[in-house]
Amino acid sequence: MKFAEITENRRFSLGPVRVEEPDALAFARNYDDQWFHTDPVRAQAGPFQGLIASGWHTCALAMQLVSRDILAGSESYASPGLSYLRWPNPVRPGDLLTLEIQVLESRISASRPWLGIVRWQWQMHNQKGTQVLDLEATSMFKIGEEPG
Repeated sequence: MKFAEITENRRFSLGPVRVEEPDALAFARNYDDQWFHTDPVRAQAGPFQGLIASGWHTCALAMQLVSRDILAGSESYASPGLSYLRWPNPVRPGDLLTLEIQVLESRISASRPWLGIVRWQWQMHNQKGTQVLDLEATSMFKIGEEPG
């Protein structure tokens, strides 16, 4: 999708994507090896009463949906980061996640007219409608030739 199509107030609904236990375990063992992400037996007796996926795995799944369904074929260039990131509820193996996106702002940079800027809110929910991810990201798109 091209920058010109990512207009202010546009909404996207992406997914669903299923969280598979082997994938959640592998991700956690590689990147977030806390026991409630990696040890199903111990996690069952823990505060979440079962294994939960890493929040970073949840972010990776959201990014996978965005990169495949929105950013593929775009002028996506970079991101200066997130305004905020929240994991209001845990994600569990077997959950079916859907990502809802609202474009809050889409504009051309005043100082770099070759750069498009998108500020958007991503909210992910499980199959019960429970929110499991909420973030606001800024993305940049190279829409012209950079001088020099």
